[in-house]
Amino acid sequence: MQFHNIKRVHPNKKGKLVGRGGKRGKTSGRGTKGQNARAGRKKRPELRDFIKRVPKLRGRGKSSLKSFQPKLKGQALQAHLAKKKVAAKASKE
Repeated sequence: MQFHNIKRVHPNKKGKLVGRGGKRGKTSGRGTKGQNARAGRKKRPELRDFIKRVPKLRGRGKSSLKSFQPKLKGQALQAHLAKKKVAAKASKE
């Protein structure tokens, strides 16, 4: 095989031309008026509008709840766990 005998398996494809007038005149395949027909069209994502409407609760994360949890150590922790066990057994019966 020589270099001048080589052929491509898939020939190159040219991109579709839009907005060039001629046979595809008037709206040039973009439909009619509106945001989609304009050059450089950018639609606002609907999800962004929803996010903007939701009220922001600043400083209300997981870390802020830690200060409200009672800190049990030693015997107090063991007593608390014992109460939980008793309550769990009572609820099963």
